[in-house]
Amino acid sequence: MSQVFARARVALLATAAAVALGGCTRGTSDLHEWVDAEKHKKGEPIPALPVIRTFETFAYQDQSARDPFSPSAAEAETTATSGPRPDENRPKEPLEMFSLDSLKMVGTFGGGPAMQALVQDPDGVIHKVHRNEYMGQAYGRITAVSEDRIDLVELVPNGAGGWMERQASISVGDK
Repeated sequence: MSQVFARARVALLATAAAVALGGCTRGTSDLHEWVDAEKHKKGEPIPALPVIRTFETFAYQDQSARDPFSPSAAEAETTATSGPRPDENRPKEPLEMFSLDSLKMVGTFGGGPAMQALVQDPDGVIHKVHRNEYMGQAYGRITAVSEDRIDLVELVPNGAGGWMERQASISVGDK
């Protein structure tokens, strides 16, 4: 009896497959007609290209005149030689290896003009600093130490070959 059911099941599956595949044999003539109709439709017109305006060229006659956007040789020389300059001959101090924003003021001790500050470097080492010492990579000289901050004057390039002073500070609790 089980063989009968197995044969019936196989016959039923074969019939279902034949019916399913029979739906696929319907013609594709309607698809071909639609594609042909779409190919023969007229498209929208392409807009005209914009008119290209021609500009009149101008030849600058006075090529020997000074460029108005660059400083004169005298101005450049004066700017490069005047103003503050970093002291390249003095030995570098330990805190000059680090950028100013990587240093952290963690406290002070002493009082009055002899007040000293405690500064932590990125490696976690704490350094004792006071007025007229240097820190930061821009030749920063400490000008004042107070209970809550350290004031510095940095020397930065001015873009014309010289140097200019820039005020900076580090406060307790920065970062």
